[in-house]
Amino acid sequence: MKKEQINTPKKNLHPRNKHINGYNFDELIVTNPKLNDFVFINKYDTKTIDFSIPEAVKALNKTLLLHFYGVTFWDIPKTNLCPPIPGRADYVHYIADLLAESNNGKVPRGSHIRGLDVGVGANCIYPIIGSSEYNWKFVGTETDVPSLKACARIVENNENIKNSTTLRIQQNKRNVLKNCILENDKFDFIICNPPFHSSKEEATKSTQRKLKNIGKAKEDKPVLNFSGQNNELWCEGGELAFITNLIYESAHFKKQSMWFTCLVSKKENLKPFYNHLKKIGAVDIKTIDMEQGNKISRFIAWTFLNEQQRENWAIINWD
Repeated sequence: MKKEQINTPKKNLHPRNKHINGYNFDELIVTNPKLNDFVFINKYDTKTIDFSIPEAVKALNKTLLLHFYGVTFWDIPKTNLCPPIPGRADYVHYIADLLAESNNGKVPRGSHIRGLDVGVGANCIYPIIGSSEYNWKFVGTETDVPSLKACARIVENNENIKNSTTLRIQQNKRNVLKNCILENDKFDFIICNPPFHSSKEEATKSTQRKLKNIGKAKEDKPVLNFSGQNNELWCEGGELAFITNLIYESAHFKKQSMWFTCLVSKKENLKPFYNHLKKIGAVDIKTIDMEQGNKISRFIAWTFLNEQQRENWAIINWD
């Protein structure tokens, strides 16, 4: 007799997150039978996959994107980051709540809402989720040409995001926004998942900690779904330097984006970020916490527009 799979809600995911009830592998296998090759019953008598196996994580991602977001083609190079989709979806939903604050509490939907994804990567996750959930349009920027080519293949092979996503190469790796925000651009939000680590060694140690947390022994080579390209994982000075640069560049585009946002891995970095933002005249600064199971993540959001100006922005651009 087939045992019914019981799904328990994932703790504290955003209420609109489609993954809040966990993974129903019976349903997902119907969507993509190939996923069954990686599914097993664990010691708690529930179906799961081994998240330390890159091929398993990639198969799960492909299935989730097809099942929930209608993505019929999704493929990334083995060297690139394989993102945790529920956590990425949370970021998008909290951005939607941020925009709703200036729209009488109603989330703005439609192709007139425009976001800039700084570091879109090979996976194109934020444009996929944002366009599927809210019909938003995106511009994605990237410094790594092979990653951008992989992302372009995803865009071109999916009709539901083909007309909603534009890609731009960032030629100067020292810049974040400069040369990618054009003179006549206006964005309702900027979203960014920065390289968190300051060196390859630090990134490798982080990978080993993650392996240990899921019960896997340390390995000489990082498991790919926990690693990625150098530019995805680390930069000189780590997230402290990267986000500081983003903050100061944002001052040059004060009226071209309603909100600037960025994920922050290390809580202790928030204080210096707030100090920098006050120096450049940010009017409103928020830290928005997100919880996925036992993991707590956050993003910082800032704007140069006061509350009345943001409401006017919504009236002019969203109606």
